[in-house]
This record gives sequence, C-alpha cells and structure tokens, in this order.
Amino acid sequence: MKTVAQQMFRTCNKLFSRKTPNDVVEVHPSNIETAAHMENIQHLTSPSHPPSLRDGAHHVEVVMERAHHGGGWLLSGIICINILILGCALVSGSAFNSVAITAVHRQIFLMVLLLLTMSWMLFYAAVTSRKDQAVLFKDSHAGPVWLRAGLVLFGLLSLLMDIFKIATYVGYLHCDSAVKVAFPVVQAVFLLVQTYFLWIHAKDCVQLHTNFTRCGLTLTLSTNLVVWMAAVTEESIHQTEIPDLNVNITHKMYRASYGDKKCKCSHSACDTFKEAFYYLYPFNIEYSLFASAMAYVMWKNVGRLVEDHSHHSVKFRPKDVCLGPVSGILLVVAGLVTFILYEVYILKEDEDKRNKALLIHFIMNIVIVSLMSLSTVIGCIVYRLDHREHVSEKNPTRSLDVGLLVGASMGQFIISYFTIVAVVATGARGYLNALNLSWAVLTVLQLGLQNYFIIEGLHREPFHMMQEAALHTNAHVFQEHTEMSVIMEANKSSYFLTSSVEKQSWKRRVLKEVCAFLLLANIILWIMPAFGARPQFDHPIEIKFYKFTMWTAIVNIGLPFGIFYRMHSVASLFEVYLIS
Repeated sequence: MKTVAQQMFRTCNKLFSRKTPNDVVEVHPSNIETAAHMENIQHLTSPSHPPSLRDGAHHVEVVMERAHHGGGWLLSGIICINILILGCALVSGSAFNSVAITAVHRQIFLMVLLLLTMSWMLFYAAVTSRKDQAVLFKDSHAGPVWLRAGLVLFGLLSLLMDIFKIATYVGYLHCDSAVKVAFPVVQAVFLLVQTYFLWIHAKDCVQLHTNFTRCGLTLTLSTNLVVWMAAVTEESIHQTEIPDLNVNITHKMYRASYGDKKCKCSHSACDTFKEAFYYLYPFNIEYSLFASAMAYVMWKNVGRLVEDHSHHSVKFRPKDVCLGPVSGILLVVAGLVTFILYEVYILKEDEDKRNKALLIHFIMNIVIVSLMSLSTVIGCIVYRLDHREHVSEKNPTRSLDVGLLVGASMGQFIISYFTIVAVVATGARGYLNALNLSWAVLTVLQLGLQNYFIIEGLHREPFHMMQEAALHTNAHVFQEHTEMSVIMEANKSSYFLTSSVEKQSWKRRVLKEVCAFLLLANIILWIMPAFGARPQFDHPIEIKFYKFTMWTAIVNIGLPFGIFYRMHSVASLFEVYLIS
C-alpha cells in the first residue's frame, strides 16, 4: 500500500510540473496554492490515513482532469462567442421596422436561452455540486456578501418589472402574440433560479465535470449579456426622441413594443404598467451585468486550486467617516432636485424652458465632476504618501473588476470626445455650447483620475494585513533572541508599531472619506442617465454635426457602458473603502 501511495504521489507531481500556458495560470496559479494542494495529497497518502486503491485512482483522475482542460476552455469560449453574435444580430434586427424580425422572434430566442441556462443550473446544483471532491476549494474573494445582496436587490426589482410586463401584455392577448406574456413569465422564473444559484455557488472552484461546467457557465454568461443587450436596446429606443430638425433619417426606430396601434388594451391599467416597468429597466440591466460578472469569475475558477485559508473579514463601519458621506448625500439630493427640474422643463414646448433645463443640467454635472476630480486628486496624493505593498497574488475577481472598469469607461470617453470635437469644430458659440464643452472635458479628466484611484486602491494590501505582518515580525523576534533582548525588542517594536498605526490612521481616514464621497457621487451620475436624462439629444449641436443616425448609434452604444461604469465604480469604491 505504501508503494502504491508513493507511485500516486510521483504521478501527481509529474502532472503538476507540466507547464503549459494554461496550466501556469489556471491549474496552479501560484506556488503557494500548488504547495497547499501537494500537502493535501501527502496527507491523503500518509500511513495514518491509508487510502484504498479505488479512492487513490479516483483522486489521480481528478488531478488529471484539472491538468488537461485546454479543450474545455476552447469549447466554452466558442459557445459564448456564437451565442453573443447571434443574439446581437437578432436584437439589432428587431430594433428596426425595415427588417422582418420582430420582438416576438427575439423573445423566443431569449426564452430558449433562459430555459437551457436554468436546466444547467439545476443540474449543477442537484448533481455536480453534491458529488464527493466536486468542490474542494472556495474562492474567498469571489461573490462577497455585499455583491450578492446587490444582486438580490436588483433581482427583486427586475421581478417586479416582469410582473408589470405580464399585467400589461395580458391586456393585448386578444390581438397580439402570447409570447409577449410567456417571456416575462420565463424570465421571472429564471431570476429566482439564477439568484439562488449565484448566492449559493458563487465561490465554488469546481473540480469535477469541468468541461461541462465551463460550457454551462459561458452559457449563463452569454445569456445574461444577450438579455442585457435586449433590455438596453428596448430602453434606448424608448428614450430616443426624433427631433424636429432638417436631418435625413434613413429608417425610423420602433418606439415601445406594445403591439400594433390598432390593438387596444382590454383593461384600463395598461398605461400605468407601461410607465412603471420602463422605470424599472435600469435595475434589470444592472442585474444582468452583475450576474454576468459573477458567472465569469466562476468560469475562471473552474479547476482552480486556491490556498486553503480563511479570508480576512473586514467590517463596514460608517462611523469612521463623516465629511465624505455628508457632502456626498448633499450632492445626491441636489442632483435629484436638478434632475426632476430637467425632466419637467425639457418636455415644455417653450424654447426658453428647454434651454433653462439644459443650463441646470450642465451646471450640476460640471459641479459634480469638478468636486469628484478634486477629491480624487487628494486620494491619489495620499496613495503617494502611503507605503503599503501591492498585492502579488493572482485574483480573477480583481482582474475582472479592473477590466470592466477600464472597458466600461470607454463608453463615456467616446461620447465626451465626440462632443468635444463637435463643439470645437462648430466654434462653441453660446453659453450652452461652452457649458457642454466644459462638461465633456471635465468628464474625461474625472474618468482618468477615478480609474487610477480605484485600480491603485484595489491593488494595495489592506491596512489590517500590514498590521498583522508587523505583529508576525515581532513574534519572530521573540523566538530568536534571549529573554532580556526579547523584552527590549518587544517594547521597541510595540512603540514603532503604535507610532506606525497612528501615522496611518489619518491616511486611512482621508481615503475612506474620498471613497465615500466618490461612491455617492457616482450614484447620482448613474441615476440621471439611467432614468431618462438625455441631453445628448435635447441639445442639438451634436445631431446637426454628426447627423441623427450616426449620433444615435454613438450615444446608444456608448451610454449603456457609461451607465454601467458608474454602478461598477460604486461597487469598486466600496471594495476600496473596505480595504482602506
């Protein structure tokens, strides 16, 4: 038996020592994680725990499945790309009335995706996750409680949106397709199943059925992204007004997809439900993106070996900060007031009222991004004075956060730079054009500064980790010196540690204040465009310069990413707040 155990150990060692690009990154992402797993193998083969030949063979089979996963990555990636491209084509095609693809066709495709994804989730929860050695490791960084709580909140509001949709389209059953009722029913069930699945299994590093699990997770990822594209398209069409300008419009977009105008609702509450579920679209959009991000992290963690240690819990203490939250709340209140005024005045036929609405909106946004830029500069200065080490371990969650942050900011960058070019090229005449130009320039500056601040914060070691490292150093000193020298060194180290903590306290306080203020400021910058503010169409300078068709494409592509950037910044800033 001992000989068999030694052969198993040598076989596993050879498997783990094979270094392909995928194995280095995914199978054993760090020497610590590999060493931890090898220690587990040694434990299994120790004389005190004699394994059976069947168990040993099963364990080697598991290790081999982790080591050879190139085909699974490739197949799952191909599935994801094909679903996304097909979904994008159907969603884009159903947005125009010159194409023989209707909302019904799009919804049938989405229902198929939702049912397939639910089937895999139920299989994973009932079969894969219950097998022995299926989930040997948990990624402590994946799916934190606050992220899952946000998923549940957005999921509940999305469920309410589906209920309103069902109530609306039931009134059109006598003259419209029943698919429009079936789709929100299926989506509501999908919301419940997926929210439960991600709440329970978001941290899993599954080691069995890895190829099938990867394909299931990319199916989940692509399904949520197609649902996001469909929701963004429908919401953008609902918000896009065709202005009364001398511009050429080659084809007109559908307005809200309620069915033919000849089809009348059978109950009186239809109009109320229509308005209600369109106000809930932003929450459904964010839910799909939250779920996509969590599915991606699970996909990266399939077959991953992580170090078996407890994650350091960080408590959220709002009492630690004061100035940042207070000023942020005041900014949110002021932003809400100006947003309401903008929405009221912009619908007026009077030109002066519309110009006043734009003036209020431009000034408020300039004030917000200016204060955000100033506070971010202060935070960056504190980073320069801070000597915390950068995190060296590989973390799929952090890599995804950084990638999404930079990628999503490109949407707002695109709109801002196109605005700058249009206003400068036309001479920037008039106070509204000058304010629009100032807002665009300051937005570019604010985005760059905030990206740097968040990325730098996510890659810094937490303050409590630095203190624990100092304490471990002191313990090491205790072991190496004599009793008298230990006492002297302990007193000296204690003095320097206390001094160091006191010096760090004001840095921590400043960083927390900055994070709290930026978090609330990003919330108001998410609320205004998410709930209907469209100065890009209400102010005609860009439409006249780029023509309506091109400018509509620019805004309707860039703005959803800009809206997501603000919400993702809120989540990332909360993470930086906890680390600080």
